Amino acid sequence: MAEEQLLRSIKLGFSKPLILWLLRSKPRSGYELIKEVMRLTGVKLKPSFIYPFLHSLERGGYLAGRWAERGRRRIKYYHVTEKGERLLQRIREIFKSGFGEVLLSL
Repeated sequence: MAEEQLLRSIKLGFSKPLILWLLRSKPRSGYELIKEVMRLTGVKLKPSFIYPFLHSLERGGYLAGRWAERGRRRIKYYHVTEKGERLLQRIREIFKSGFGEVLLSL
């Protein structure tokens, strides 16, 4: 059981850059992000993880959100801003550095 928890923790750590990467391709809601991260990694993010993260990125200017009406529901869709694109570029540089080489050689 401890091994599974460790693997989940590692996947969870990679979920933040993954969320930014997913939002770069198209605007998505928090729910869509939860589903897509689950599909890609097998980790189901909790709303208590994803929404505070999205809100902090939005406050920092890395994401922008817009509300849309879907039937009776209002859904917020997030997309990456120019500042968020710069952050993604810096993340890519980290993964291209020695850090990325270490990950690929595991």
